[in-house]
Amino acid sequence: MTVETLMREEIMEGGLTGESPRIVQWSSVFAGALAAGAMSFILISFGVAIGLGVSSASPSWRDASAALALLSGLYLIIQAIISFGFGGYIAGRTTRPALAPAKIEGDDDRRDGLHGLTAWALAVLLGAALLALLGAAAIDRSPMRSSASNMSAAEPLLSYELDKLFRAPRRAPNTDLREARAEAGRILMTSSSHSGVSTDDRAYLVQEVAAITGLAAPDAERRVNALIADSKTAINRARRNSIIVAFSVAAATLIGAAVAWAAAVAGGRHRDGEPLPNWMASSNRFHRNPRAMPVP
Repeated sequence: MTVETLMREEIMEGGLTGESPRIVQWSSVFAGALAAGAMSFILISFGVAIGLGVSSASPSWRDASAALALLSGLYLIIQAIISFGFGGYIAGRTTRPALAPAKIEGDDDRRDGLHGLTAWALAVLLGAALLALLGAAAIDRSPMRSSASNMSAAEPLLSYELDKLFRAPRRAPNTDLREARAEAGRILMTSSSHSGVSTDDRAYLVQEVAAITGLAAPDAERRVNALIADSKTAINRARRNSIIVAFSVAAATLIGAAVAWAAAVAGGRHRDGEPLPNWMASSNRFHRNPRAMPVP
């Protein structure tokens, strides 16, 4: 009797020898991660197609309103809930349950939830790696990078302002303005700082504009002052949108982790034909053979 009791306690604590109930089943994890990635790609592509995006280099998208940025961030969170929920459910549903003698109350839910969380982590890492590769490839093949090695970082953001700054009714053909645009862009980027564009930089920019465009000094000064103000507005809007998008990405990723865990638990319950926990009881109707919920 004593030997039998010790063996039973050992089974309850450590599981059966040769197959631990806590082993991660990577086939289920990969299936969930791939399902989450595919669903996320579909939803993000749809969002970009209908205009829910604030990361374009176009001047019209650069000047997008705060409402559009917030709506884009909200859609990003919604698609993360759907995608990671779908992937977590697949991971939990395809995970093999532990052997009956090795089960501990609530252990199946924890195992299924961990599989969903692992699928979420793998999907995030794969998405980040793919995004980094696509970004590196786009930068390497960019015609702006290959044609102008001395181009400043302000060119993609303030290209419209630089066009207006050096606009002239008549200009000699084959005039190379790359160096002048790069230097002017670096000056305009300081417009969003606390001190703004310094007096010396402003005077130098007025001289450059007057020399290149042929404008009179007062007209060149008015143009420079107007475009410094426009550049400050454009930089502030781009910074605001970037903050909103960054916060939305972080929130969507963290919420996706919780959703993946819960969906994996639901998938495991459906796999075993058991009722869902009380906090997700409303989803039990989706199971093809629902069981009656226990009465407390």
